[in-house]
Amino acid sequence: MSGKFILKKQNKSIYLFRYKRFVTQRKGGEVLKNHDRILKKPWPYMVGGSILAILNIILFILTDKVWRVTSGVVHLGAYVLEKIGLRPSEWYYFSQNTGEGLGTGEMFIYNPYIIMNAAIIVGALLSTLWASEFKWKRIKSGKQFVFALLGGFLMGYATRLSFGCNIGGYFSAIPSFSLHGWVFALFMFVGAWVGSKILIKYLLT
Repeated sequence: MSGKFILKKQNKSIYLFRYKRFVTQRKGGEVLKNHDRILKKPWPYMVGGSILAILNIILFILTDKVWRVTSGVVHLGAYVLEKIGLRPSEWYYFSQNTGEGLGTGEMFIYNPYIIMNAAIIVGALLSTLWASEFKWKRIKSGKQFVFALLGGFLMGYATRLSFGCNIGGYFSAIPSFSLHGWVFALFMFVGAWVGSKILIKYLLT
């Protein structure tokens, strides 16, 4: 009887161990699945768009400014010009353009746009690290470098003419009932179509 009792107890321990291992593996698999779904796979458009809209509203309430990206780049460039002896704060663009001017206590290197851009870069870095997808990419050719440099210059210049990129000039403009946001959207799609044709013909072939 004692031998059978010990055997049953051992079998019960084995079954209990296997059950615990199964539960642990299942939970680990669910955690890994959720991790991949959140960090690696694309989110539904409805979810991503809703989160961006809510964050933009919160940003406007806290800073009295809508989400803009290239304005921070402009302010960073103006800060560099200040350091070499120029006075961009007195230029017409900054002194008369209320959208780009500095508020009380703000500086070109310390304002909401600079902080937002820094937060976006840090957040993007953390998300790629958590998803184990961070990697350095080498420039494939000199032609790619020239096209990237030229494209960046044209985009930067165009954002000042249109008062924003696809964030400030489109995403934040349309909810503000600004007509220029719809004009921006129309020509953005036209420009994307033309740009893709140029990209395929001259860079990818």
